[in-house]
Amino acid sequence: MSVIRLSISLFGGWLVDLCYLVGALLLLPFWLTRMIRTGKIRTNWPARFGFGATLAAPDSRRVLIYAVSVGEVNAVRGLVAQLSAGDPSIEVVIAAQTDTGFRRASDLYGSRHAVVRWPFDFSCSIRRFFNRVRADALVLVELELWPNATAIARHRGMPIVVVNGRLSDRSFRRYSMVRWCVAPAFRRLDRVLAQTTVYAERFAALGTAARCVTVSGTMKWDSIAIEDTAAGADALAAALGIDRSRLLVVAGSTEPGEELLLRDSLPSGTQLLIAPRKPEWFDGVARNLSPCVRRSQPGAGVASTDYFVLDTIGELRMAYSLADVVVVGRSFGVLHGSDPIEPIGLGKATIIGPRAGDFQESMEALLAGGGIEQVSREEFPTTLARLLDDPRARTKLAALGRAVIRSRQGATTATADAIRSVLP
Repeated sequence: MSVIRLSISLFGGWLVDLCYLVGALLLLPFWLTRMIRTGKIRTNWPARFGFGATLAAPDSRRVLIYAVSVGEVNAVRGLVAQLSAGDPSIEVVIAAQTDTGFRRASDLYGSRHAVVRWPFDFSCSIRRFFNRVRADALVLVELELWPNATAIARHRGMPIVVVNGRLSDRSFRRYSMVRWCVAPAFRRLDRVLAQTTVYAERFAALGTAARCVTVSGTMKWDSIAIEDTAAGADALAAALGIDRSRLLVVAGSTEPGEELLLRDSLPSGTQLLIAPRKPEWFDGVARNLSPCVRRSQPGAGVASTDYFVLDTIGELRMAYSLADVVVVGRSFGVLHGSDPIEPIGLGKATIIGPRAGDFQESMEALLAGGGIEQVSREEFPTTLARLLDDPRARTKLAALGRAVIRSRQGATTATADAIRSVLP
């Protein structure tokens, strides 16, 4: 029977590889053009195919946490700390896939933990990668269920745990249309720690055994420190030339076009610091806000301006710390929102647009607690002006948001306990 299962697994891997190869060839002109245009062609290509240094054999149980990009990397800060501090027999390795995620993981964890690049899901790449990392368990943040990775991990006896589990409406609809294809990956999961009851039900509907799915809440609540300032904020303000005596609006993780809404809605005399979500959007935003000061080019001939562009990675928390009002990006355009929790933890009055479907649980809690303002594009200018004019309203909104955060914390401890329970 084991020989039959191995044969099926190997055949499935080759079949998945063939599908990847066909898809890559068909999309090559599009992706190659886009990567050259955005500068993503300059990446660690050997690592993306599983090559790299082999980690030393572990003296303890090794947990590999896969956090695909910046948001997921930030979300597991508390989990990494608890696993590392709570049990000396557990070693944590962090894997990230995107260039920005890898840089952020290196900044956050590189001094204490190994940080590696997650490869493409070709079976040979995944085997090569697992051979180098030599982990005892695989932890996937939010979802990231790659067919070959889960199949090979299962064959090697590595427990697979999804933490901060999330299946948005959009993702669930797409997976449901190809359930016959994705169900094997969902069945391979040993534990799912889902953010909400709705997400838990969706994991079960797609093939995960109901007994393996529990609702833990989201660790993002735990990863947010209730602080009044962020280290480095004063230096950031000085480098950009922000006038601390005047009001400042900070817009985080924006998509193209939102800078125009912000620019046109900004009351006279108010400053705007905007942080586009992706590096390839930096130049376009800077053009639309010209003249502006860019973080990467401080003092580049701009005598006076109210516009500042944060075209760096890892400094958004500092920027939020400087704000009088925060606007959450990717919520007024065509995308699906960004996480609003971090600026609220810093005590900032926060506005978000109508499109926040990717953060349903966070939004439901914050709206129920009165800790955030959600408005349409048409309502935005009036709401922004009202909050900027009323310090008491800003203070009350931020305080209610912080109360929601405190009431929701605790998921990280439950998640760390669940990971320990599946380790060999």
